[in-house]
Amino acid sequence: MKTTGLGRFDKDRAGGVLLVLLGLGVTVKGSGYPLGTVGHMGAGFMPVVYGSLIALVGLALVAASFKRKLGAEVATAGAAGEIPPIDWRAPACILGGVAAFVLVGGACGLAPATFAAVFIAALGDRENSPRAAALLALALVAVATLVFSYGLGLEMPLVKWP
Repeated sequence: MKTTGLGRFDKDRAGGVLLVLLGLGVTVKGSGYPLGTVGHMGAGFMPVVYGSLIALVGLALVAASFKRKLGAEVATAGAAGEIPPIDWRAPACILGGVAAFVLVGGACGLAPATFAAVFIAALGDRENSPRAAALLALALVAVATLVFSYGLGLEMPLVKWP
C-alpha cells in the first residue's frame, strides 16, 4: 500500500464520493415526486434541493482532496503499517443527536428536540464545553423557532407537555 501520492486511501476523498452518491440518490428519488414551485413546494422539492447540495459538497470535498495531494507529500500518521485508533465520540454524538431529536420531538415538541439534538451533537467535538454546546443549542432553537414554526408554519408543536 502506498503511503504518499494519489494512490493512498484518503478519508476525505472516500467521504466525498459517499456524499456524491448519497446526494445523487436522494435527488433521483426526490425527482419522482411532484416538485412544484418555490412558492408552492411539492413533496419532491426539498429532497431534490438538499440532494443536489449534498452532491456538490461531496464534489468539493473530493476536489480539495486531490488538490491537497497534488501539492505536497503526505506525512504519515505513525509508523509504517500502523493504523491509528478510531475516535468514536463524534459519530456516536451525531447519531445520538438524531435519535434524541426523534425521541424528544415526538414527546416534547420542536424546541426541546432541537435543543437536545444540537447539544448532544455539539459534544462530539472534544473542543466544545457543555456550556458552549448549550449556547449553540439555544441559538439554534431560536433559529428553528423563527424559520420552521413562524416562517414556514410547521405543524409540529413548538413545545408540547407529555
